[in-house]
Amino acid sequence: MRLNRAAKVVIVMSMLSCLVTFCLWSTCGGRTFDAGAIQNAAFENQPNFVQTEYHKRGTNSIAADKAGQAEVIHPDEYHEIDCNINSETTVKCRREGNEVYMPFSFVKNYFEVYGELEEADDNERFEFHHSNSIVHPPRSTYSPGSVFMAFDHYNVENRERVKCITASEGVPITTQWNKDGYYYPIQVAQFGLSHHAKHLVSGDPDQIVLEDGEEDNLAGWTMPDKKSQVKIALDGPRKQRVMEFLTSDSFQAKGITMLADEKNQCVTMDVKFVTNGSVTIVVETNSGEKLNIHYLLSNTPISFDGKSNIYYGMGERRGEWIHLARDLKFDVMKGVLLKLKADKVRELYGLAKVLDIHLRGHGWLDNLTMSQSVHVDQFYDAANWLVRHQDQRGGWPIMVQRRIVDGILELPPGWYSAMGQGQAMSVLVRAYLHSKEEKYLRSAVNALNLFEVDSAQGGVRAKFLGQLDWYEEYPTTPSSFVLNGFIYSLLGLYDLKETAAGDGKARAEKIYNSGMKSLKTMIGMYDSGVGTFYDLRHISVGIEPNRARWDYHTTHINQLLQLMVIDDDDIFKTTVQRWLGYLKGKKARHN
Repeated sequence: MRLNRAAKVVIVMSMLSCLVTFCLWSTCGGRTFDAGAIQNAAFENQPNFVQTEYHKRGTNSIAADKAGQAEVIHPDEYHEIDCNINSETTVKCRREGNEVYMPFSFVKNYFEVYGELEEADDNERFEFHHSNSIVHPPRSTYSPGSVFMAFDHYNVENRERVKCITASEGVPITTQWNKDGYYYPIQVAQFGLSHHAKHLVSGDPDQIVLEDGEEDNLAGWTMPDKKSQVKIALDGPRKQRVMEFLTSDSFQAKGITMLADEKNQCVTMDVKFVTNGSVTIVVETNSGEKLNIHYLLSNTPISFDGKSNIYYGMGERRGEWIHLARDLKFDVMKGVLLKLKADKVRELYGLAKVLDIHLRGHGWLDNLTMSQSVHVDQFYDAANWLVRHQDQRGGWPIMVQRRIVDGILELPPGWYSAMGQGQAMSVLVRAYLHSKEEKYLRSAVNALNLFEVDSAQGGVRAKFLGQLDWYEEYPTTPSSFVLNGFIYSLLGLYDLKETAAGDGKARAEKIYNSGMKSLKTMIGMYDSGVGTFYDLRHISVGIEPNRARWDYHTTHINQLLQLMVIDDDDIFKTTVQRWLGYLKGKKARHN
């Protein structure tokens, strides 16, 4: 009896215990424990403090806090959701099951990546690229007379900031830092190097001679009236037979005319006027429109009437032989771009053929030819410009203000650039090797002078930490230490030291060796772990880094690849390997 009573007591106590446990469990399960509740409560009414999400011990990311949460599986169908980006903006996305798809327009801008849709054989494919620039493998050998890097792929005259190729000098003028246009020695040199490279790659073009004064038969020229005439004459200073012409110099007159009907798009000629004469070339565009390209004695580089007349000024050069080497497709393009938008120009104003050539005024003509290219002429236009415009200091002053960082890194008009000096050397050395004319080599040696003068005294030499020579593309004080401009100057110095003799060779070699020592010591400072830095302003000035955009990053790679052909130092090999990886999205390891 007592045993049964005891058993009942045990049973009742067990039931009560279970009931209490259940109630406590239910209460605790309905509340969320906040690990930072006490801390947050202390600061919640103080606006100067930022509320922080606390993470589990042993983690350092928000994602780790949510690792234990159960995943919610939705049906495999697309539906729109909002994507919250860093609590700063919202983007409309799509979800399919556990996958979230962001619009590529957002991904492209946010991550600085690239892509495009391609269609082939009724198949659609998306091509994704981490970078938007390509590397040109260097040739197996390099010499001062060879193709300069990959400049056979350069089209300087096609650049948007090139206003035109002037008829007075035969070289580009730029609007990069001044909308009115000016001659930029770096651009002039690159124009020359690109055409030298293209000539080496493509060779001499087939050429059609329209007039060289050697034939007595001038029946190919049509006279507009009985007063107009042409005849063969002897040019005394040149001791050559040339064609003399005489007709009205008015633009209202048709002029002495030769029918061309040529698909060749380049023309060369030597012409001299004693009156206010002009040359007009009539072309037909792909859309069937006729345009008149006028070359006249004027100091206005280029103009367009918005209709059918494009004007190029040859300078006020009466009584002087003028050599014209014109790529007419670019003369048309640059002319109509003054009034029309680029997309319309590309669509409607491609050059189909040359119709005819008109001469006005009283003058002489020689070596009128047509061909598919005029690379050699344009190369020498650049080389001759450099010889004519080199100043007494051996440099090519840049007559425009350059603001790299407002109020910190600025240059007034008249500054010199080591990149300009170096690339000019590369042009002049090639002109000397091709022509054997000493004037080009003398000019290249004179360009060394500014490498021996500190930037603070108007030269191009800076010293990193007061010890390592650096040749400045933009010689500001403090220095910016631009990488690509420095390497271009080294290539120019290399070209000169391999070509010059005596004192010129010794000076070029000394300056080059000092610069190479600096490059090998400092190259690692330009590696960001995901790309490269354009310069070292974050070190020299203490401001935010200036990341190199992809085309400059590949320029850095192309330059080091070229230097590896000259100097096989392991520092270039290992650096290039990393930098090539960055183009594919690889990153340096983190801790």
